Amino acid sequence: MAPTDYLFVFAQAHEEFRIPELRSISELNHFEIGFSRYAQPGELAKAAKRPFMILELDEEEHARTLAKRCVLIKSIYEFYAQGSNYVELHEANKHVRSRWECYIPDTSFKFTVIGYNHGLSQRQQRDMIESFSYMDFLGKIDMKEPEITLGVFEEYESDRRPDGQRNRDGEFIQAYFGRLIVEGTARSLIKMFDVKKRNYFGNTSMEAEISLLMANQTQASPGKLVYDPFIGTGSMAYTTAYFGSHVYGSDIDGRQMRGKAKTPGIMRAAAQYGVADRIMDLCTFDVTHNPWRCGGLFDAIVTDPPYGVRAGAKRLGRKKPRKDRPRPQISRPNPDEPFIPSTKPYELSILIADLILLSRYLLKPRGLLVFFLPTVTEIYEEVDVQTALCEGMELVANSVQGFGSWGRRLITIRKTTMESYPPPTFDSADTSNAGGEHAPAHKDFRDKYFQGFKKDSEA
Repeated sequence: MAPTDYLFVFAQAHEEFRIPELRSISELNHFEIGFSRYAQPGELAKAAKRPFMILELDEEEHARTLAKRCVLIKSIYEFYAQGSNYVELHEANKHVRSRWECYIPDTSFKFTVIGYNHGLSQRQQRDMIESFSYMDFLGKIDMKEPEITLGVFEEYESDRRPDGQRNRDGEFIQAYFGRLIVEGTARSLIKMFDVKKRNYFGNTSMEAEISLLMANQTQASPGKLVYDPFIGTGSMAYTTAYFGSHVYGSDIDGRQMRGKAKTPGIMRAAAQYGVADRIMDLCTFDVTHNPWRCGGLFDAIVTDPPYGVRAGAKRLGRKKPRKDRPRPQISRPNPDEPFIPSTKPYELSILIADLILLSRYLLKPRGLLVFFLPTVTEIYEEVDVQTALCEGMELVANSVQGFGSWGRRLITIRKTTMESYPPPTFDSADTSNAGGEHAPAHKDFRDKYFQGFKKDSEA
């Protein structure tokens, strides 16, 4: 049976995350999405930035599965027709009469008309609806609980014409028509996980929508074990646990996980979302001095490594002493006081390389590593991520959330090997840009950020 075309209506946020999220959830549920309309080089990336896409699915149930889980889907329609004007659209709709003629005799219905980047008056909407009178629906019009909902969408390039004037009615670039299959329900989770309503959060807490997207990239589901090595205040733990996974978290700074109350802050927030029983444990340790004595434990690793803007990355050790200062006198430790080990900065490019090596050791075969990587927009190159990969690890997705002069990239990497590797030694030397080697855009990101991303000649 040939796949059916469906019209996907997306939320207007995080355009680059749409395709990775769709592919991740379809893979989790063991079905494929067809992108044949965007087969030419560059077409898919361009189409993903528009509010509508026409994709192929084998079953209507697959559309319902995607709408239930994908945060960036507003609704999905069975696709009937499209056109650059209504003459083209109606002609195309008549050619697919077999898809909708079964609703003619006695099916209650309603029409919705939506303009993207353009408002439509009630009169304009009524005129558009009446132009579909040739469909000859005999059922009653029911605006509250219709058996089917038919949608018309007009897509305008922007909310203004090139001369600065407002768009004129009918000057859209494309119009679409179809039957509503399902409204997206996952977007309601954004309000549920709103950081402002959370019982415990900090200045590094990840916003709800991004946390949900990261959970989808990990393909979180019941029976899976997920690890966050920089768990902080637990933003990713709540969303991955909500989708059924069990979560283990660690951080070099236990205060981030605990907070000031008797019950650890992460556990209080997890209880708020009804997932406290899925937080397996929280431990304080440095990932470079971790307790893991065997690998292949986790189905996914998801994290937002500290990169020095709100909180700097640290690892155990001492900073290099300054020659112009005398060595500090270390008094004999008081056995009644807790020992707080010394820490030193953990440069981001080294941290990322170590994180990938650690993930190769800890992940099961086909396991996923999902993390954010900050980069400098002007000097970023694809090779920045590729050079950080190691044997047995493959890049799956790379999507950017831009902030002007810098952006953070949601990186998804899969462990492709069945081989066992020894635990990483974490003795990576900072050799980038030595001997003419490529220096990634995320190297020394903190310094670049506070220098305003000036070039070396300007700094």
